[in-house]
Amino acid sequence: MKYLVILLGSLLMLTAGAQDINVLLKEADNLEKQLKEPEALDRYKQVLLQNPVQLKALVKAAELNVALGNRQTDKNSKRLYYETALSFANRAFMADSNQADASYAMSMASGKMTDVETENRKIVAYVKDVKKYADRALSINPNHARANYTLGKWHYEMANLSGVKKMAVKLFYGGLPEGNLDDAIMYMEKCRSLEPYFVSNYLDLAKAYKDNRRPAQAIEVLNRLVKLPTRSTDDIASKAEGAKLLESMQ
Repeated sequence: MKYLVILLGSLLMLTAGAQDINVLLKEADNLEKQLKEPEALDRYKQVLLQNPVQLKALVKAAELNVALGNRQTDKNSKRLYYETALSFANRAFMADSNQADASYAMSMASGKMTDVETENRKIVAYVKDVKKYADRALSINPNHARANYTLGKWHYEMANLSGVKKMAVKLFYGGLPEGNLDDAIMYMEKCRSLEPYFVSNYLDLAKAYKDNRRPAQAIEVLNRLVKLPTRSTDDIASKAEGAKLLESMQ
């Protein structure tokens, strides 16, 4: 009887913990929709205190650190957010490397590190990781919208390398990796079909069409972009940039 009471007590504690996590995840989701990203991140961190390998919380923590880092004007603050994002992504990959979300998080965070890293070898390592993990995510789930976007953006950036990145890639990659605008467009168009309200994808897709000398398609994408609902704080800046680009093309 004593052991039965202990067992029932343990089961009740586990059930309560699971309920608490579900409540926190729901609260975090609602806060994101209200554009309260720091508060949402705090909820995901609370989830991870209870379950350090909760995959959704790890991936979302990586995404939100990137979002917050995007808006930092101080380079050191930006780098800290991106490094924290990569740390959460690493934890997600260690927790379950067979989930497409985990590989996507690694690809996304590695891409952001290329923006703040100053050491050439590390820049190139991150460039390679973006493609490696995006490819892995899509091998697990070809219809992962944001992995398609991340790989499309990789192709776009490889086709438009300049400055430090181009020198670093030439020196340490053994020549430029294959990246072209047609592939960038293909992956971003697939993302658009899978996640039709993802603002960042529209902006980069329009830029890829413009650079690929396909202005009509770029204008079509931009016209859709400016009408999209605002679902994150980053969307505000992306829509403003898209509106400016659209105006310049008309």
